[in-house]
Amino acid sequence: MPPVWAGEEERPAPPLVGDEREILTSFLDWHRRTFELKCTGLPPERLSDKSVPPSGLSLHGLIRHLAGVEHWWLRVQFAGERDDFPYYSDDHPDQDFEMLEGDVEEELAFWRAECAHSRKLVAAAPSLDATGTHAASGQPVSLRRILVHLIAEYARHNGHADLLRERLDGATGV
Repeated sequence: MPPVWAGEEERPAPPLVGDEREILTSFLDWHRRTFELKCTGLPPERLSDKSVPPSGLSLHGLIRHLAGVEHWWLRVQFAGERDDFPYYSDDHPDQDFEMLEGDVEEELAFWRAECAHSRKLVAAAPSLDATGTHAASGQPVSLRRILVHLIAEYARHNGHADLLRERLDGATGV
């Protein structure tokens, strides 16, 4: 069950004891909330600032990228849903980071919706051994492996978000 986030700073710690699914999903939700907090409290236009030159990363780009991570791993590879992700094309595969002309508030809402859909897919899976099809290899990929990948992806990008946010307004520690 996902945590209830009543206030901006509320971020429940993952449990110290629980079954594997509870531990994995709690850690993933903790990282999702951490990322959301990194994007909270700034004017929307500042989320597009690329504040750590020469890097082209921005919080806005990370919002789009992490929506894509949720979409690709859980909707497409695990659930086998059609891939109609708006921030990717074969002609411009890095548009999630590079083409930031969209409304950042709408894109943050889209990321939240992708997270909610991901939670539903995970909750409906009969076990962590349930599989989808890994796109690159065509081999089965377990929900367990996908959740561990998502935790690693969020952990890496939360580090990026930490640096970006600190450069934007000095905020640290979330």
